[in-house]
Amino acid sequence: MNVTSTSHEAAGTAGEVIELLEILWEHGRDAVSTSPVSASQLRVLYCLDRDEGMNLRTLGELLGSAPSSVSRLCDRLQALGFLERLPSPVSRRELELHLTRQGKKYLSDLRLRREEALTATLAAMPPKARAVLAEGLQAFREAAEGATPTRRLNALEELEEVDRSA
Repeated sequence: MNVTSTSHEAAGTAGEVIELLEILWEHGRDAVSTSPVSASQLRVLYCLDRDEGMNLRTLGELLGSAPSSVSRLCDRLQALGFLERLPSPVSRRELELHLTRQGKKYLSDLRLRREEALTATLAAMPPKARAVLAEGLQAFREAAEGATPTRRLNALEELEEVDRSA
């Protein structure tokens, strides 16, 4: 078995696991609120939770979305009371995006529900399998955090090259 087929098998398995996680995530999101935010709005909340105070342009770059789309997402989150726009202390022309107390509570409750669902699932696994999973997930996280679009493209090209030479 070559590197490419092993990578494709791992990607297939990861895809199946992600689908199962999405089901768990939806249960967690449904338990937190009767009107959960959309997946796109949730990505905005995550970005602001990690880097509070960014402007719309920076958020758009992180999301890979057009400024008008990002602005509409923020409008909806502001209407829900999850986000506020505040004047930038650096530039009078810019607004900074901040999570409100309600937005932070929503994320906290959501994470708690998701953690409970994951804990229940992990408890059903043998201890050795949990340890292997934790190690693999840490390696995956490190690879994903360093995987810019250019690096992903280069990695795919390298895998294709390995496949052709095998």
